[in-house]
Amino acid sequence: MTIRSALFLPASNPRAVAKARTLPSDAVILDLEDAVAPDAKSVAREAAVAAVREGGFGERLLVVRANGLDTPHAADDLAALAEAHPAAVLIPKVDDIATLAAARAALGPDVPLWAMIETCRGILSLGAIAQAATELGLTALVAGTNDLAKEMRLPSPPAPEALLPLRVQIVVAARSAGMIALDGVCNALDAPDRLAAECAEGRRLGFDGKTLIHPNQIVAANAGFGPDEAEISWAQRVVAAFADPAQAALGAIRLDGQMVERLHLAEAERILALARP
Repeated sequence: MTIRSALFLPASNPRAVAKARTLPSDAVILDLEDAVAPDAKSVAREAAVAAVREGGFGERLLVVRANGLDTPHAADDLAALAEAHPAAVLIPKVDDIATLAAARAALGPDVPLWAMIETCRGILSLGAIAQAATELGLTALVAGTNDLAKEMRLPSPPAPEALLPLRVQIVVAARSAGMIALDGVCNALDAPDRLAAECAEGRRLGFDGKTLIHPNQIVAANAGFGPDEAEISWAQRVVAAFADPAQAALGAIRLDGQMVERLHLAEAERILALARP
């Protein structure tokens, strides 16, 4: 599944959960961690489990972010989610393989894992995490840029170039293991130009999509991580050219004055799959 937009919302907010069933995001992440006050953790957990069991999210991927494994809430979160079986469980502050292995042991073998890379140790462990992804059932890496910036002691707001090489490392690790790569959130809720710029940059870096903190960010993310008209037109021409019986068996063809290979056909097909409302 392609994920252009992944909306975080507190699992403890029933109105937000209900509204999420109607929003055009590709994924919904019910949060048990940062967005939930300490005294509301159990309520949020019960609400997340109820939402997973009730369903009604259509084609939206329903993910639950558990509390960190170093907190007293994690064991109950993972035990409940192992039974509820959401589309994936997002583990925050993943420092190393051990963190993911512990989550996998608690969840059992069937629930896919997502990992938030939001610590310096997590960045340094990306290679090992990617190598173990298949064994651990890890299917996505999520850039936790706010926590990374805090741990690196960057001034607020952090300069984009400070986090850029780390975000690229997350994309490289994800691609090496066939995982989804999601960019960090945009904290500005009333700055559409900044949001559009962040989406454009994230796509240039190779991210599949962006994590979001408000419904009003969804349209921009879907547009920013989707192909434009020129890309769609190119993809249609490539697919049509290789579908021509005279060229269907060729490994490379000439199109628009350039050499186009089978790898370009695969990219064209991916672009057309993205070109949906």
